[in-house]
Amino acid sequence: MSLEGKTLFVTGASRGIGLAIALRAARDGANVAVAAKTSEPHKHLPGTIYSAAEAIEAAGGKALPLIVDVRDEASVYDAVEQTVARFGGIDICVNNASAIQLTGTLATDMKRYDLMNQVNARGSYLTSKACIPHLKRSTNPHVLMLSPPLDMSPQWFQGHVAYTMAKFGMSMCVLGMAAEFKADGIAFNALWPRTGIATAAIQFALAGEDGMKQCRTTDIMADAAQAIFMKKAREFSGNFLIDDSFLYEQGERDFDKYKVDPTARLMPDFFVPADSVPPPGVVIG
Repeated sequence: MSLEGKTLFVTGASRGIGLAIALRAARDGANVAVAAKTSEPHKHLPGTIYSAAEAIEAAGGKALPLIVDVRDEASVYDAVEQTVARFGGIDICVNNASAIQLTGTLATDMKRYDLMNQVNARGSYLTSKACIPHLKRSTNPHVLMLSPPLDMSPQWFQGHVAYTMAKFGMSMCVLGMAAEFKADGIAFNALWPRTGIATAAIQFALAGEDGMKQCRTTDIMADAAQAIFMKKAREFSGNFLIDDSFLYEQGERDFDKYKVDPTARLMPDFFVPADSVPPPGVVIG
């Protein structure tokens, strides 16, 4: 199986994990709607929707760069309609756009609370809703949330309640929509990294350059997403997947290739349940 001729609608695809997923699909010859806000170069963050589109075309796919604010209903629906008009439909929706601020309750102003919940939870709900009528016409439709397992341990809430609520909102969409649209054959799954992933969020918001060395590359998430899309949608839905465990189940054995620095110990990510065991040979922390 491959994604040749399939159409992906990917939010936040101008950089990071979203772009990596888009490029992996492009190598199969997929069509990708690059739905993101960045149309002009940012002083810190790499990439725009146009540079992403160029990279997708160079990788062998077809791209449609779209300026999209997932908080804006009209913006999302217009982008979806443009995608369908250009490529004839939508087969895969990837909800990758996200906002983060790891602050406690008293240090989180409501403007930032609103941003995280509007982008993460509401934005993913809205984008999925806009894509579903078109996904129903696909032969193997998938919706993927870049969100964590619903582990209700207080440790994942106590330091950053607002952010956790926003990310878990995405995962609740998976839980509910997988059941709601089971009869339509649309798969809804969540994918989350066991370790830090080398993205701008890690570099500028969390751990800096030294932290980047303790991360894996975005390739691990792209490979895991690709493996999900290869699954039969009617048979593989409602799953909350950790990247390396899922890839191990699919036959992957070389996880060192994903390390930014082969000599560094890997940084554990948030939200990975205590009972989730890394693949053999993988050491975290």
